[in-house]
Amino acid sequence: MNIETALKEAMSVEGAIGVSLVDYESGMALGTLGGGPTLDLELASAGNTEVVRAKMRTLSSLAMDDTIEDILITLGKQYHLIRPLTASGGTLFLYLALDRARSNLALARHSLKRIEAALEI
Repeated sequence: MNIETALKEAMSVEGAIGVSLVDYESGMALGTLGGGPTLDLELASAGNTEVVRAKMRTLSSLAMDDTIEDILITLGKQYHLIRPLTASGGTLFLYLALDRARSNLALARHSLKRIEAALEI
């Protein structure tokens, strides 16, 4: 699966508002889909880069021999799901914003895991 197909698959998740594939070393989005006036995906992608960097630093500082499966940010009206891609050597992550009232978080996590497994970078 290429980047465009992966983004389309992620947007098919019930309640999806927007999705991006982000390089957390540079903060640049390699691709985005969705978003709109209530969600600037370029800005959100860059901001979530800092979230991923902070968590990576924390794991390193704690000398934890583990990896991040996903990071969930729960807002009043949205879920923001961040999934670092292990196949990318840990430098890329998928970011999916969901409408909380229309989404199923467990299914969204499962979908991102499936998309990660099929994505070829």
